[in-house]
Amino acid sequence: MSDLCAIKISMEVLVSDACQAFFAARRPRKDSPHTTAAYRRDLAGIVGLLAYGVGRSADVLTVGDLTVSALRGAFGVFADGHARSSVSRAWSTWNQFLSFCVAEGLVAGNPMAAVARPRPTPLSPKPLRGEDTPERLLSAVASGSVSNAVPARDPWPERDLLVMALGLVAGLRSAEMRGLTVGSLVGRVGEQRLHVSGKGSRDRSIPVESAVGAIVARYLGSCRVRFPGVRWGRSALLLRDRLGAPIGRGALEYLVSSCFRRAGLHDRVPRGASLHALRHTFATRLAEDGATASEIMVLLGHASLSTSQNYIDATGREQRAAVAASRTYRALGEIARGDTEPE
Repeated sequence: MSDLCAIKISMEVLVSDACQAFFAARRPRKDSPHTTAAYRRDLAGIVGLLAYGVGRSADVLTVGDLTVSALRGAFGVFADGHARSSVSRAWSTWNQFLSFCVAEGLVAGNPMAAVARPRPTPLSPKPLRGEDTPERLLSAVASGSVSNAVPARDPWPERDLLVMALGLVAGLRSAEMRGLTVGSLVGRVGEQRLHVSGKGSRDRSIPVESAVGAIVARYLGSCRVRFPGVRWGRSALLLRDRLGAPIGRGALEYLVSSCFRRAGLHDRVPRGASLHALRHTFATRLAEDGATASEIMVLLGHASLSTSQNYIDATGREQRAAVAASRTYRALGEIARGDTEPE
């Protein structure tokens, strides 16, 4: 039992103190800084609205103020100015926080069950459009060719090709790419794997072919020429910007968008996808080539099997096979080939 519970003033415990205890209790989970920051934002955002609703300052709000009606009102206002995904994430954060409060004896029950939550929007994969687009993109980036575009001021095809490959044949997210080190690629040629620090601390190991190892080696060779003063130990971050510093999130997104434009393929990128379109292309092709949902889940580091299943559903392989097996379709095929004449 915590110190908070030991003090017989549960309903008078400040929400700020309960939040502090909540994060202390989560420390063994080793949440990423990004996850912790998101939780703090979700808690603080609703606390501000709750305080406004009861007409008091947020720093004097108590757990006794966390009633169903107060939370419904706060989430209603929050929903007016935020996307469905943001509201759903905030609901999940508060559900975890109040479950903690129940376990600590601060509240009798979790009121979030009575607070409406948006239905999750089904994942709609956004792979690159066009059957040959990935191959054309890789070829254009590797050669440094441009199509109806202004060439890069400082071409670095070795790095750009590596980024495209990490998305198209390994399915890495932006943060995962930026977290790679020189030592992330391990194993003998032909048996190499890429160790990835994934979302939600879900590390995974992705098998890669020798071509990826060769592209990494070529990229590191270009780095040593460009930045002779930089030490490239196994713990050094792999991807760099043009000044030799670890590449940032915005710079990586801009790099990918620039590659699409220079290759003349920007019209084949789904709106809002950019770098993530590479990951979705990897997953979609896995599904098209017969990978199971569990295999896709492991390779992409998904937390839920249903997320991986969406890629299989999107390809429609089974539905297409079922339709093609129709006896009517077989008859139509014979007519189309001229094997029979319609009566």
